[in-house]
Amino acid sequence: MSDNNHSQPRLIKKYANRRMYDTCTSTHVNVNDIRQLVIDNVLFQVVDAKSGEDLTRSILLQIIQEAENDGEPIFSSDMLQGIIRFYGPLQGVLGSYLEQSIQTVVDLQTKASVQSSQAWSEFMRTKTPVTSDLMSDYMEQSKKLYQSTQSLFGLFGTTSSRKSEDADVKKDDE
Repeated sequence: MSDNNHSQPRLIKKYANRRMYDTCTSTHVNVNDIRQLVIDNVLFQVVDAKSGEDLTRSILLQIIQEAENDGEPIFSSDMLQGIIRFYGPLQGVLGSYLEQSIQTVVDLQTKASVQSSQAWSEFMRTKTPVTSDLMSDYMEQSKKLYQSTQSLFGLFGTTSSRKSEDADVKKDDE
């Protein structure tokens, strides 16, 4: 499928019987078809056929939930609990941070010209230790950036655990 980002989104109507209808192709589609639209970078919108309510986010969350239940999940229970704790006054900070982090990974993947899932799989199979080290470094730098941002805005203040972390880092430097 082609990249539809510069035109109107493809309209998918969801009916009360849980069936979805792609108005562009005049066919019924399922969640796997919607997932393929995401993979193919096709702009789309899922709406309730009767009310016109935008259901896109709920369908995307359903796709993530199904992917998490199949195979090896991305989100651990601890990570999901951490995300839940951020809902409220700090959810904008976390949402922005996660969005930028994912976009960075996507940009890196694009720059590396990794085009096919087969090539990516082969790369991951042979370069897992190197990739793991790079991701660990990236996550450590992201953590430091996030902590610096929090300190800058004074959102958390300095806690005793933070002071002990700073003392540990200072000891390591000596």
